[in-house]
Amino acid sequence: MEEANQTFPERFILLGLSNVLYLQAIFFIVFLVMYIITLSVNLLLIIVVSINPRLHTPMYFFLINLSIIDICFPSTTVPKILVNTLVKDRSISLLGCAGQMFFHLALGSTECLILAIMAYDRFAAICRPLHYKTIMNKMLCVSLTAGAWSISFLNSALQVVLTFQLPYCNSRHVNHFFCEVPPFLQMACGDTLLNTIAMYIAAGAVAMSSFFLTLISYVYIISNILKISSSQGRLKTFSTCGSHLTVVTLYYGTIMSMYLTPHSNHSPEIDKTVSILYTAVTPMLNPIVYSIRNKDVINTVKYTMHKIL
Repeated sequence: MEEANQTFPERFILLGLSNVLYLQAIFFIVFLVMYIITLSVNLLLIIVVSINPRLHTPMYFFLINLSIIDICFPSTTVPKILVNTLVKDRSISLLGCAGQMFFHLALGSTECLILAIMAYDRFAAICRPLHYKTIMNKMLCVSLTAGAWSISFLNSALQVVLTFQLPYCNSRHVNHFFCEVPPFLQMACGDTLLNTIAMYIAAGAVAMSSFFLTLISYVYIISNILKISSSQGRLKTFSTCGSHLTVVTLYYGTIMSMYLTPHSNHSPEIDKTVSILYTAVTPMLNPIVYSIRNKDVINTVKYTMHKIL
């Protein structure tokens, strides 16, 4: 067994997605296109919500937070991925790696909590329509959002500190395309029991609690929808939360498979695929899914484009 280095590695080497030249070119183009689309559609959604007074509601307040996350979330990893596909030196400094891990984990956790808050907002709108404005007042919306960001950043700081306190063996090669907790736990040559427990507790407290809060909200929403006598009314009501349900299913499924799967069952190639889904694909799809069936958003985009042209 290799002995742990007494000096902590100053740099780590990210092995990336592939060493095959033509695959690197394909990955570069795909990630670049997805990143540009992600930035464009999320910025567009933020602008649309900001300029349309009809969209100044709690749901769109949370949606703006989600778009901010979806801009920052891939920005912590994708630029480095793009650089690593073009250069031979795939190393990353200890500080850069810790920063990447911190912001990626913090933003990912915040998205979980924001999605849960959005589910509660839909519950209040559909199941308590007469009291909706009283329940989802400005103070509660701001408090819930601030709490989600604060809890996530505190949790991320704890996870990063615990991860980089581990001793690492002579190999500095990280079998991943960015710095994430699970690959580092596999690479460590010390006892990772405390880290594993902390990660499962954090994942349970953030991801699972958010998921169950969302699930409970939708149980009430669906039971309320089924009480509507008109089939057209049921379809119209369900369409208001169908997009959110789509986003939640995709995001929670990938996050929980990454952070709640036992380390013995982790496959580096599967982990990379899962990470691509929630790091690059989901932030690109979120604003599209939320906007494509929303007449207010579509009409505002058309009006804005008409004025510009």
